Amino acid sequence: MLMKFGDVNPAEVVFETTQNKTLVTYGAMMQGYVTNDLSDKALDLFEKNPLKSNEVLYAIVYNACASLSNEKAIQLGKKIFDE
Repeated sequence: MLMKFGDVNPAEVVFETTQNKTLVTYGAMMQGYVTNDLSDKALDLFEKNPLKSNEVLYAIVYNACASLSNEKAIQLGKKIFDE
């Protein structure tokens, strides 16, 4: 909810202090980054995610890649697509 209102820093604190992160937790944080034009942070978080990703996270990552359209985003998008 914090990310919806642009409160990125407090959302990051909540995320970092959450002990049992799930795919939903990662997805919410990543989508919040994309919503706040921080797609690079969404990609960084995706790469740090220790859990097995699902279709929802892949959709968020593809949105982040599309919004960035830089070399890192293109390479990550291709890597995921090839898996």
